Amino acid sequence: MAYLLQHLLAESAARRPRLPAVASGGRSLTYEELDRLSNQVARALLTRGVVPGDRVGILAAKSAASVVGIFGVLKAGACYVPLDPGAPAGRLSAIMRDSGIAVVLADEGRAPSAAAMAGSVPQFRRVIVMGSRWGHEGGGTAGAPLPGLAVLPWDAVLAEPDGALAEELAIETDLAYILYTSGSTGAPKGVMISHRSSLTFVEWAAACAGLGEQDRVCSPAPLHFDLSVFDIFATCQATACMVVLPERTSTFPVRLAEWMEKERISVWYSVPSVLTMLVTYGNLRGFGLSHLRAVIFAGEVFPGKYLMRLMAELPHARYLNWYGPTETNVCTSFEVPADRGCAGLAGSAGPVPIGKACANTDVFAVTSEGRRLFRPGEIGELYVRGPSLMRGYWGQPGKTREVLVENPFQAAYGEMAYRTGDLVTLDEDGNYVYLGRQDGMVKTRGYRVELGEVEAALYGHPAIREAVVLPMPDELLGSRLRAVISTDSAGGLTREEVLDHCRRQLPGYMVPDVVEFCEALPRTSTGKVDRARLARAR
Repeated sequence: MAYLLQHLLAESAARRPRLPAVASGGRSLTYEELDRLSNQVARALLTRGVVPGDRVGILAAKSAASVVGIFGVLKAGACYVPLDPGAPAGRLSAIMRDSGIAVVLADEGRAPSAAAMAGSVPQFRRVIVMGSRWGHEGGGTAGAPLPGLAVLPWDAVLAEPDGALAEELAIETDLAYILYTSGSTGAPKGVMISHRSSLTFVEWAAACAGLGEQDRVCSPAPLHFDLSVFDIFATCQATACMVVLPERTSTFPVRLAEWMEKERISVWYSVPSVLTMLVTYGNLRGFGLSHLRAVIFAGEVFPGKYLMRLMAELPHARYLNWYGPTETNVCTSFEVPADRGCAGLAGSAGPVPIGKACANTDVFAVTSEGRRLFRPGEIGELYVRGPSLMRGYWGQPGKTREVLVENPFQAAYGEMAYRTGDLVTLDEDGNYVYLGRQDGMVKTRGYRVELGEVEAALYGHPAIREAVVLPMPDELLGSRLRAVISTDSAGGLTREEVLDHCRRQLPGYMVPDVVEFCEALPRTSTGKVDRARLARAR
């Protein structure tokens, strides 16, 4: 029998049914309750037309209800597609159309927004409201603004049988979820992850972090960010408790430290910028964080001086640097040695290494001459091979072929490897060290952003003639985005008008931080925009 992500829940519920699985807002859901409620969600989906392989949207904040929904989708043999609650409606509608979403699970506050997208998504036919009495089943009723859109209240879900489903509806190579990331053409890309791919990461991650049933695990990452896979599924594999961080708490460092103390968080996983704000402004010595035994960071470079300070403030914890794009999840890991006190990682010693390959995964680097990188000091592009790789980009076979290529060092048979586009070198201990991107993609606030997608959004404004987006290094955010534009507007275009336009087209982390105007963008001798000159002009 295939082993699937939902089996993690079934096994934990059978082993320790009364242990807390998810804690949120001072209340908790046990493993038995999570298992039974997700069975009811699965039946609600199946009896209303969802078939194995369908994509089901999740428009909700991370919560006990959304975790129930995710496991329910998986038990129905379907694939969940998390939708960013903070993204503009146009972007969400585009993702729903692209992935063929017909059913959306939404929390109470976002159900009306989900229903409002029905007019722009032709195949969209049903909203299921999680944990709410909003709406009534049937189209054209309260909360369903368009004819033909059915709204199913939570009471109807709870009327379904809660026992285990009679048959397995998926196999390990079926899709478990699709995560949409920035795309260079202006359209987001859907990264397809199978059960097998996700479990490769989940099983390694639980072991690497040493998760056990006594742990209380928190990642502030939203559902559409791949860091959330850890605290949903790795925590479940270990029968630990996933603790949901209240929305916006991470933006107030003192409040975050106070919350971590109150909730006895033992394992933390986030982008470094959250930790940088925490150690800089959180007054950590004023709180009892002795329960915190593992601090995991990923998604961007952690400046050495802030990591050194964090390790000095919380010397009892392990510090793990995990690296990997959404297309592979985590593929390398480095544990910062405690006896070094991080002193060697600041200043001249360079960045924290991204380490070596995870279990059941292989990474290698290829130089510009096509040789495999073996010696410290050489530079090459990092490749990843193994079962953790994505299936490809949804509906974009051409883009998939650009990055999923035959392993150049395996001539005996065809084997796929993922080209990360990241440049690395080796240190003296054989650890890979991240150097930067070789294309137009940058990291900001833990997200990967294609500069071309931001430029495409800018060009959508009728008064903008030319636009270039450039990264600006930032210790806290990784990069800030700088937009340089020329306009056709005789009356002039203001910075706020440009930003308002971007906010309607893009998620918040992709909106430029700096907007500059010029009469015309500088050109190279070949007629291309002179990006190097613009970068130097800053």
